[in-house]
Amino acid sequence: MKIIFVILFVLLSIFSCDNTPPNPNIPDAYINFTLEPNSTMNYELNTVSGWMYVSAPPQSRGIIIYRYSLDEFKAYERQAPNEPNSCGDESRLIVEFPFVIDTCLDIKYSILDGSIFTEGYSGYPLIQYRTQYDGNTLRVFN
Repeated sequence: MKIIFVILFVLLSIFSCDNTPPNPNIPDAYINFTLEPNSTMNYELNTVSGWMYVSAPPQSRGIIIYRYSLDEFKAYERQAPNEPNSCGDESRLIVEFPFVIDTCLDIKYSILDGSIFTEGYSGYPLIQYRTQYDGNTLRVFN
């Protein structure tokens, strides 16, 4: 019985590992805030596919919030994940729906999942924060 438990534990440990290498460009910022996406103050998020820029504490260059579905949101760091200091412009990631564009390196990212959309370019996807939505309040955190 102990051997089965040990084998099961080892298998779970192996399959639960994330093979994605960490992005060394991730800002060392504490992100934890809430907003009400259905309020008139955040009208850009009132509908599916709506998005808006939100300011964030230092070390972050702001956050892009995207309403993926009625009850799911995506939150991306506005710091470029690839060569973040190459142009010096703090807000070089802009939304041109359905893409997020790095205006310095001319890289397109999908706003749906943060993956690189530019053919032939390999690098890191957008830096994504976690979100929780209870139907009224959206929490964005890391």
